[in-house]
Amino acid sequence: MIDQLLITGLFVILLGSLIFTDWPAVGIFTCTMLAAYFLGLVDTEDVLTKASNSGLMTLIILLLVSVGLEKLSWLSRLSDKLISPSYALSLIRLGGVTAFFSAFVNNTAVVATLAHTVRSNRYHPGSKLLIPLSYAAILGGTMTLIGTSTNLIVSSFLQDATGKGLAFFDFFVVGITGTVLGMLAMWFGSRLLPVSEDGDIELNEYLIEAEVGADSGLVGRSILENGLRDLEDLFLVEIVRGEQLISPVTPQEFIEAGDKLIFSGDIKQVSVLDAFAGLQLFAVEEGLLQENMTEVIVMPNASIEGKTIKESAFRSQFDAAVVGIRRGGKRLSGKLGNITIQAGDNLVLAVGADFNERKNLDKNFAVIDDSVGRIRTSPLQNYFITGVLAVVVVLATTETVSLIKGMVFLLLCMLVMGVVRGAELRRRFPFELWLIIASALTLSQALTNTGVVSVLSTFLHSHLSVLGPYAALAGIYLGTLLLTELMTNNAAAALAFPIAFGLADSFGVSHMPFVMVVAYGASASFLTPFGYTTNLMVQNLGGYSMGDYFRAGLPVSVVYSAAVLVLVPLVFPF
Repeated sequence: MIDQLLITGLFVILLGSLIFTDWPAVGIFTCTMLAAYFLGLVDTEDVLTKASNSGLMTLIILLLVSVGLEKLSWLSRLSDKLISPSYALSLIRLGGVTAFFSAFVNNTAVVATLAHTVRSNRYHPGSKLLIPLSYAAILGGTMTLIGTSTNLIVSSFLQDATGKGLAFFDFFVVGITGTVLGMLAMWFGSRLLPVSEDGDIELNEYLIEAEVGADSGLVGRSILENGLRDLEDLFLVEIVRGEQLISPVTPQEFIEAGDKLIFSGDIKQVSVLDAFAGLQLFAVEEGLLQENMTEVIVMPNASIEGKTIKESAFRSQFDAAVVGIRRGGKRLSGKLGNITIQAGDNLVLAVGADFNERKNLDKNFAVIDDSVGRIRTSPLQNYFITGVLAVVVVLATTETVSLIKGMVFLLLCMLVMGVVRGAELRRRFPFELWLIIASALTLSQALTNTGVVSVLSTFLHSHLSVLGPYAALAGIYLGTLLLTELMTNNAAAALAFPIAFGLADSFGVSHMPFVMVVAYGASASFLTPFGYTTNLMVQNLGGYSMGDYFRAGLPVSVVYSAAVLVLVPLVFPF
């Protein structure tokens, strides 16, 4: 009884922390797991077994494979052909291509690749296409085992519980039906999307150019000596010296006559530059800075999240200076160095020559620029890797070769062909996701060890027995859907699975329909920008508010949910 109270208390704390705090999910799950371990609710063997679970290892390998798949150039080649003068045709093309690629490639990478093309198209406002882009990526991910990490997590839990995970195309029938119906709902509800031409950050609204005269007292002295390092509301981001562009600017850089100093920040405070004799202010010339300006989105759990720009040592970390920030669809101004960085922030950066070589970019940003970070694969690499992937999928589907063995072979092919490098795989290793899933599996074992799953399942069964297993199935789906809108999709799947599995046991029916609704429900984040990374990515790019997601996402959520609740019991009978 004491053990049951302890593990229940830990889960209440876990759930509350995930919903009501902004603490990283990896820290919450790991600390809760360690508490269960030290309280004796699980033993050392349980922890080690869950950490090396074969389903979890399959997930890790598949995520590493996706690092190579997202580099193939098929999607970028198609991107310029997706948008046409017809809005309906553009929506169909964009949605179809996005959904297809998201079934096989990390959907965050798909959205990052297409976002620049979508927002800069000359036919339609970006705000009419960016939310559909995100929703299509979410829907497409539900069609295959590797389409989203949520599916892989559910498969890991199932393999841990039964010894057999989900097959590659187990998701396909329900997933493609939900995808088609969801995109139809987007098409009919497109009038609910806002019309905003305000998606791009206008550099002229942030940048001030000042030319250093020949007789200026600034000449021959460093930035630090001249007091230009930390102005109250302006920040020196770069120097244009003839044909040379110096960015970022170090405190030791000496000023020369004729230098053009480019400041960012609150342009209303431009008068502070009057104190420097020999500085003449000019408007930024058209196109002067476009070549070294890059736009990025701050990813959830980035190392710089929660820090100010100054505290994060931004320039030294990334060889870049922040020029402008957009958050919640609005531009932020003032002293940029004092602004605390949040996940989803849209940053305009003035980047140096070393920016693209920094190894910490992937873990902090999604780069929204088709000219930066592009790894160009050769036709041979494209065709060979795509062919091997197709063979692996066929062999895994027919159970000729296990999925993990086929994916390990594909990963080796990528290394041999030079599509990925060992250093890159080490950098992109999903260590935090591994900790979350290993901790969640261990906590699930603690629930089973203490009998809480049995008690909870019996309680739910006693209240739902009159309505039958279908009502319980619908309840699990809606509960998972609610959780994924309140926290991350991966956390929602990890929390809902033990309850769903135990409830199926209490009814004495097949686990499969309950397992599948957890997977589909955890991916169904259409109502808020926070439940799914792609929603967060497009929020600032399209200038969306919370209400925009709810209005545009409600028809999609209703149609998708109806498809899942009708088809799952038919495809996976009780």
